[in-house]
Amino acid sequence: MSSAPVSNSQVSDVAQRARRRIGRRLLPFLLVLYIIAFLDRVNVAYAALEMSHDLGFSDRVFGFGAGIFFAGYVLLEIPGALIVERWSARRWIARIMISWGLITVLVAFVHTAHQFYAARFLLGAAEAGFFPGVIVYLTHWFRQEDRAKAIAAFMIGIPISSIFGSPLAGLILGVRWLGLPGWRWLFIMEGIPAIIFGVITIFYLTDWPHQARWLPDDERHWITAELEREKQSKAAVRSYTIWQALRQPPIIQLALMYFLGDIGLYGFTIWFPTILKRVSGFSILTVTLLGSLPYIATLIAVLVVSWHSDRTGERRWHTALPLFLGGTALLVGIAFSPPLRAQLALFILLAACVHAWQPSFWALPSTILGESAAAASIGLINSVGNLGGFVGPFILGFLRTRTQSFAPGLTCLLISLFLAGVLVLRLRIQPLTRDQSAP
Repeated sequence: MSSAPVSNSQVSDVAQRARRRIGRRLLPFLLVLYIIAFLDRVNVAYAALEMSHDLGFSDRVFGFGAGIFFAGYVLLEIPGALIVERWSARRWIARIMISWGLITVLVAFVHTAHQFYAARFLLGAAEAGFFPGVIVYLTHWFRQEDRAKAIAAFMIGIPISSIFGSPLAGLILGVRWLGLPGWRWLFIMEGIPAIIFGVITIFYLTDWPHQARWLPDDERHWITAELEREKQSKAAVRSYTIWQALRQPPIIQLALMYFLGDIGLYGFTIWFPTILKRVSGFSILTVTLLGSLPYIATLIAVLVVSWHSDRTGERRWHTALPLFLGGTALLVGIAFSPPLRAQLALFILLAACVHAWQPSFWALPSTILGESAAAASIGLINSVGNLGGFVGPFILGFLRTRTQSFAPGLTCLLISLFLAGVLVLRLRIQPLTRDQSAP
């Protein structure tokens, strides 16, 4: 007895239900994890408002210590992404979170510059693999046409962590418990949630759709079949080994572009509270409250750009335009030295721009490659790119110490943003068309 044919409307209904259920199950939890990760990555920016004075750190020492996080970060990027692809996302992400939570607490007890450097380096090594691992994990659950929105739903953890983390940091910096100043408690209190959620991750996440008992059979079969079809279509058009993929000019170009973009992103993120404090003379609490404003704009920009990128299927201009606009905001601020309110408005625009390009950017590697080759390439791009997270904060601190001005360092940031935008526009990618993707 033959089964009745499945209508297009039935398939569409299953697809919509599966996409909604997967999104509701995974994205809020991954968002929380990234909020915790980014708080632990950049809480040093707020701790510096007191820590540098207490420990006698110069701007050069602070910039180097803040940036050396990314030198440790590059060590396990490619292996970490491959582990997620070939072994287990939930176990690897849980391991990362527990270890970085413990080391974040350790940062609270540094006393010398070299202890600060070592703790930040170890923190970067502990967190390595988290971001590319999650990007790879999302390719296990979301089709190419849904991927920028899924990445954006994860990456809005950056602005959300700053919207709430900035005033929270201001409150914690004002306490003195058990003889310890507030900046030490900031590291302790923001390290503990990573340990707790690391344990929860082991039991909550599911590695692959075919293992998801929380998906009904028809939805589980649909998403599994869709992702398998996408994988086979990419393999039919282009197939690379891991080492071949890492040598492809578009992958190298994406890594260099991400490096330049991260110089601007982390140079701004790490130094923004200190710059605002020095140009305004406001109290620490006022600075941390104002520090949340740029990230409200960032949240809106990330969602709008990613939605429009998925809607149009266009990636390069959605990556390049925010970079150009952010560089222009910096250029205006440096060239015209506007009054404080105008400077704050430019900082708000800059913050939105240096984050808004990322979701459409991270949809690009999986357009070119599939499976382990894409995982390794995402790891390579993130590891090379995050060296920009070292260069940006360091060069600002170094040039500030040498020149007693932030202008030379900010000029380096704007040059990096413009170069990154040019590079992504020069990228030549031939994504799979709907005809090429047909079975």
